[in-house]
Amino acid sequence: MNKGLMMEYFTDAFKKYAEFSGRASRQAYWMFVLVYFLIYVAISVADYVLNTAWLAPLFSLVVLLPSISITARRLHDTGRSGWWQLIYLVPLIGLIVMLVFLCQASGGDNEYDSVNAS
Repeated sequence: MNKGLMMEYFTDAFKKYAEFSGRASRQAYWMFVLVYFLIYVAISVADYVLNTAWLAPLFSLVVLLPSISITARRLHDTGRSGWWQLIYLVPLIGLIVMLVFLCQASGGDNEYDSVNAS
């Protein structure tokens, strides 16, 4: 996959950071997660090398709202409300349930939008 295309998914999430309506495809969501993970690892290494402890948490804080937003749109794509993210508060079970939801294929046309709209 083209690195520029991967970054486009990541920057697109920032462009829609406060958009909690609509849908996000499975590919868009997981490319965002992949780029987030790679950047986080690089920043964590920089934190270690520079002997600091604030770069990685600051990056996570910056990415928090876009993460919530793209996850809500991904859940909409499967026909669920974005409020399902609150299930993360249930230890272990919440993580497993969300992983299953986020890996599912698009649900077709639903109350949140049509498949061809996003």
